[in-house]
Amino acid sequence: MNPADYDAWYATPRGRWIGETEYALAARLLAARRGDSLLDVGCGTGWFTRRAAADDLVATGLDPNAAWLDYARAHSSPALSWVEGDARDLPFADASFDHVLSIAALCFVDDERQAVAEAVRVARHRFAIGWLNRSSLLYWQKGRGGGSGAYRGARWHTAGEVRALFSGLPVRNLKLRSAIFPPSATRSARWLEQGVPSVLPWGGLLLATGEKA
Repeated sequence: MNPADYDAWYATPRGRWIGETEYALAARLLAARRGDSLLDVGCGTGWFTRRAAADDLVATGLDPNAAWLDYARAHSSPALSWVEGDARDLPFADASFDHVLSIAALCFVDDERQAVAEAVRVARHRFAIGWLNRSSLLYWQKGRGGGSGAYRGARWHTAGEVRALFSGLPVRNLKLRSAIFPPSATRSARWLEQGVPSVLPWGGLLLATGEKA
């Protein structure tokens, strides 16, 4: 998939709803203040990076794919920063950012545990890292048999597996929340989404949030 087609998906009714729902959950749990710095790890075309900047955060996007970063630069404000880099070896000092965000990106990284440790290392206050949830309707639609479309090659995790990725790291108040319970984005699905508590672990996005200890 090329970056233009990927980004265009977020302009579709379903893509916009999923993106906004995932971002709203992460933003609520990060509780960032205007002017806080945020690193988006595995930013791709920068949709979530731009969304964070729209909330007046000082956002930086990091991705290993230079072509996708070129697309992000060409479709964003010059105020945003874009860095080519590896999630397993972030090119930043300890506690460089107030918050670290990553939405369904680390599930494509070979060593997820190392990537999680790096995200925690560069966070000063809070982090919100999302995985694709194996205990979800989305998995049954898009994840089986190696995945389809943009999900091809991704790893899908259970809540227990996600918690294990943080074992021994300097974090506190680790919480798991989820979103995108009915992934069809129909009117009834959107209505149901609003009534399902995010503490239930069956949404397509499984989000781990916590504080740097």
